[in-house]
Amino acid sequence: MAVPVYLFTGFLESGKTTLISNTLLDEGFNDGEKTLLIRCEEGIEEYEERMLKQTRTTLVTVENEQDLCSDLLVEFDRRYEPDRVMIEFNGMWSVNQFLEMDMPLDWLLVQILTTIDAQTFTSYMSNMRSLMYDQIFASEVVIFNRCEPEMKKSFLRSNIKAINKSAQLIYEMSDGSINDLKDDELPFDVKADFIDLEDDDYGLWYMDALENPGKYKGKTIRFKGKVMRRPEDDEDIYVIGRLAMVCCAEDMQLIGLMVKSDHAEQMVDGDWLTLSAKIEVIFDEEYGANVPFLIEESYERCRPMKDEIVSFS
Repeated sequence: MAVPVYLFTGFLESGKTTLISNTLLDEGFNDGEKTLLIRCEEGIEEYEERMLKQTRTTLVTVENEQDLCSDLLVEFDRRYEPDRVMIEFNGMWSVNQFLEMDMPLDWLLVQILTTIDAQTFTSYMSNMRSLMYDQIFASEVVIFNRCEPEMKKSFLRSNIKAINKSAQLIYEMSDGSINDLKDDELPFDVKADFIDLEDDDYGLWYMDALENPGKYKGKTIRFKGKVMRRPEDDEDIYVIGRLAMVCCAEDMQLIGLMVKSDHAEQMVDGDWLTLSAKIEVIFDEEYGANVPFLIEESYERCRPMKDEIVSFS
């Protein structure tokens, strides 16, 4: 029988210990199984002995990254014979390196969850982006803790989606309640049939359109973007978008949309256009969801923007 493994990532004091404790105490999650909890860092919050005993949880600590290896996990499996495993990962260790590690044959990684302190998120994204990227890129669920009503949901969401498009986002308020947060008023009229995007607003529109493609179906949009040609696309297709910083200044990625055009063969990789296009919606097999798809109506060639990097604020 497979042993499910749950990986909890995030920086120190981001709420991992609290999340794990609450999960173990949840009757919908815990039905008497033996849990092995591997703790890779110790914060202010501690696991209560009573809770561990009540939930049949064995707590082990791994202090050094080099000690967390396949042999150690096999030894844990042999010694504790867990029904499931929860790993509180160290926020300064490499998630990517851990995912490449061979786990015991019956262990199956079923979910990766990341906790983020919303109050320090901007600082971390500005100063430790590559470390933040490593914590987020593979997560299925990202939980923002300590949110305040005035926080911009679009800023939090867009920065995560630029790294991990498929992540589910949860916003937990400072009082512990779960809240969707009021979506900030976007800097363009989403009800208008024609949306003329300002250069600084592309990132917010792109992320909102990716999450809510039906909202924009049938509308016409005009914006400035950079062309990318891909060998796998049909002859009447090109991609247009803007560069986004994924994990660091050296790692740029075009976040863009496919455009159907009678002029696609005239487009050269790296061209800059002011594009007017009608928005349709198609199912993207790679993304696993509906996405916006642009039908070119008109375009003008233009000069590259002084700052090509997209903003999500």
